[in-house]
Amino acid sequence: MKRNTIPRILLGLVAALILSSLSSAEILKIVVNDTIQPITEEYIARAIDEAQRRNDQAILIEINTPGGLVESTRHIIEKITNSQVPVILYVAPTGSRAGSAGIFILEAADVAAMAPGTNAGAAHPVLLFGPTQVKPDDEMKQKIENDAAALMRSVVSRRGRNVEVAESAVRESKSFTEQEALSQHLIDYVASSEEDLFRQMEGKSFKRFNGQEVTLKLSAQPIAPFGMTIKERILNYLMDPNIAFILLAIGALALYAEFNHPGAVVPGTVGVVFILIAAFALNLLPTRFAALGLILAAFALFAAEAKFASHGVLTIGGIALLTLGGLLLVDSPIPEMRVHLLTALAVSIPLGLITAFLMSIALKARRNKMVSGAQGLIGETGIAQTALSPRGKIFVHGELWDAVSPSDMSAGQSVVVRRVDGLLLQVEPLAAAKPAPAPAISK
Repeated sequence: MKRNTIPRILLGLVAALILSSLSSAEILKIVVNDTIQPITEEYIARAIDEAQRRNDQAILIEINTPGGLVESTRHIIEKITNSQVPVILYVAPTGSRAGSAGIFILEAADVAAMAPGTNAGAAHPVLLFGPTQVKPDDEMKQKIENDAAALMRSVVSRRGRNVEVAESAVRESKSFTEQEALSQHLIDYVASSEEDLFRQMEGKSFKRFNGQEVTLKLSAQPIAPFGMTIKERILNYLMDPNIAFILLAIGALALYAEFNHPGAVVPGTVGVVFILIAAFALNLLPTRFAALGLILAAFALFAAEAKFASHGVLTIGGIALLTLGGLLLVDSPIPEMRVHLLTALAVSIPLGLITAFLMSIALKARRNKMVSGAQGLIGETGIAQTALSPRGKIFVHGELWDAVSPSDMSAGQSVVVRRVDGLLLQVEPLAAAKPAPAPAISK
């Protein structure tokens, strides 16, 4: 009995040591260096859940963002304010910013800090309206602004920061340097590094969103980096509207190539895969479906150019529509989440020229006479192997054929094929047939 008890005790001690090492309090760190969109939201939410599972002391979010989508921002704020683990948000390194949506997230954190040479603010809601959308009146704009301002007030007031100044970032699009933000009590610390930030926080308490007073001792504590998964990295890359537009354009071009060469398989497969990937990315972005209509209309003009030969007018129109469709494809509040003009032109011009060229080749091929099989013999010349009176044998295309002629012809005479009836060729004498000149022989 004792022999069985001792190994169990040892195993229990080993398990306890492993569990204690796994559950040791650390600082979980993530880096957000991108726009605020659904993948960023998923990454931050997963990090908070992981920190709670590991019972870490704090979560450090190092951020540099120009802003992003309102819905994703709201979800991130909700996740931060409900987190059981204190969240420290640090705008770094030097030259970084927490623009637009970024300042909302900054103010939602338990501890807000900025590195020297950074800025935050300019959070006024920006609306884009394409040609197919109805522009809102002043009352609607005021409602949207008031909604954003109310969100800022609700977050800042619970953190004990300056509500009036924070609201000015929404209503007046004000932006603040790190020293301005510190002096006006929008942030808690200005720190040159993580170590400097933790040293300044040592022994100082802060109020959490639920009103609880907390004091952290983070100096010399281990920091555990928490990166994106492969799936998140791929999706984050695809969330770039420029990448989504390029994938969509390449997919459409590949499908065109498949239609022009049925059975090629590879272009069709590539086209379907690229278009589905682009559709998945655009589904996560604020996409204008009217812009997709412009893109389809552009391809219709490319096809019409090949058919009607407008000397480039339809191609130019298609390029213009494709460029406009690309620019309006994503309805984002910040330029970083829209298709750039350079990208739209770099895709539209080559794609328009290539598509029109492929369509012209396909239409010309369909208009040409058949050049294979028996019908390909029509118009070809041959040699009478026997006398045709009116029926005999001729040699054409390397083969002997039965032929019939409306007039008698002698063997060796040149003939031209006028019609094919099954395996019988109807021929006529080749009028004024001249032998090819013999090549000159140099001495």
